[in-house]
Amino acid sequence: MAHLTAELTRVHRAWWPWALALVIVLGTWGSNRELVVERPVARIAVLIAVLAVIPLLLGASHHISLVFTGLWTGFYFAGSFADGPMYLALPALTYLYASSTAPRRLVPWTVVAAGLAASGFVGGALRDSDHRGFWQAAGFLAITAAAGAVGAALRSRTEAAAERGERAATEERLRMAQDLHDGVGHGLAVIAMQAGAALHVLDQDPERARASLEAIRATSKESLDALRSELAVMSGAALRRPAVGLAELPALLDRVRAAGLRVDVVGSPGEVADEVGEVAYVVVQEALTNVLRHAGAGAVSVEWGRQGDRLVLAVRDDGRGGAVQDEGMGIGGMRARVARLGGSLWVGPRAGGGFEVVAELPA
Repeated sequence: MAHLTAELTRVHRAWWPWALALVIVLGTWGSNRELVVERPVARIAVLIAVLAVIPLLLGASHHISLVFTGLWTGFYFAGSFADGPMYLALPALTYLYASSTAPRRLVPWTVVAAGLAASGFVGGALRDSDHRGFWQAAGFLAITAAAGAVGAALRSRTEAAAERGERAATEERLRMAQDLHDGVGHGLAVIAMQAGAALHVLDQDPERARASLEAIRATSKESLDALRSELAVMSGAALRRPAVGLAELPALLDRVRAAGLRVDVVGSPGEVADEVGEVAYVVVQEALTNVLRHAGAGAVSVEWGRQGDRLVLAVRDDGRGGAVQDEGMGIGGMRARVARLGGSLWVGPRAGGGFEVVAELPA
């Protein structure tokens, strides 16, 4: 996922690993330079610290990096060097590793690395008969585990945010595809019907053919406007156009009637919320589009009713009927829109012939 990769790259390239590495190296020098022994303690300690923080500076996210840092941390504390910020090297790298690695890979190698580091505490404690080393080992393991848990939580949150973004983008693409299908698909269906009617009466009734051609011109203009609007939204050049609703339904029915299909309206939807009216319009539009394209019908009825607190919308035709083999984007889009409002949709052949689409919506 691009978003996740970018976020993890940002984490690895942040300034804080460099600042922490500087603190570890300088702190190691400062805590060891006052020890009075026969060997150059401070220089050896700083060398070990530098080796331990190299993966941290590189932002390495491979398990070898953990083992490398854990090994040098163990050498440091096994050598009875002074306590200091060397405690932070492995927990910091564990955090980085956990923020970019799946838990199933994180846990085993973190345990190995932390075990190597803790063995240095234990070895030093056994050699010097100092029981504090055992407590230090326990505390170090707890800090490393906590750092890994924080890194894993960051990774999970980043992945969840990326998934939400991808899901939102997918839903938006689907919405745009549905809008194009609903608007442009309906217009093309009306144009095809009008063109057929014009060709049929071209010689016998030129005036009627002229009316069909004018209807084709008007419908094609509306479809082109809808197409341009959606393309502008896709390119980011414009906002989504206002949704249509029941107020635009008479114009829709007139276009279908002009195509030669008799449309009867039974009942009235009454007062409904805007989002319910939008979905009802889409259901009627898609149902009528399917009638024009597939049914071979001569008449269709748009019927409104109420069942308790539910608005019932039925679109029935007298065409060929038949079972639905593939719902496609049209019926699937209707079903998804109705379901989002908490309604239900039924489509299929009528008992007496023809086809019907019945939607129940919250009133």
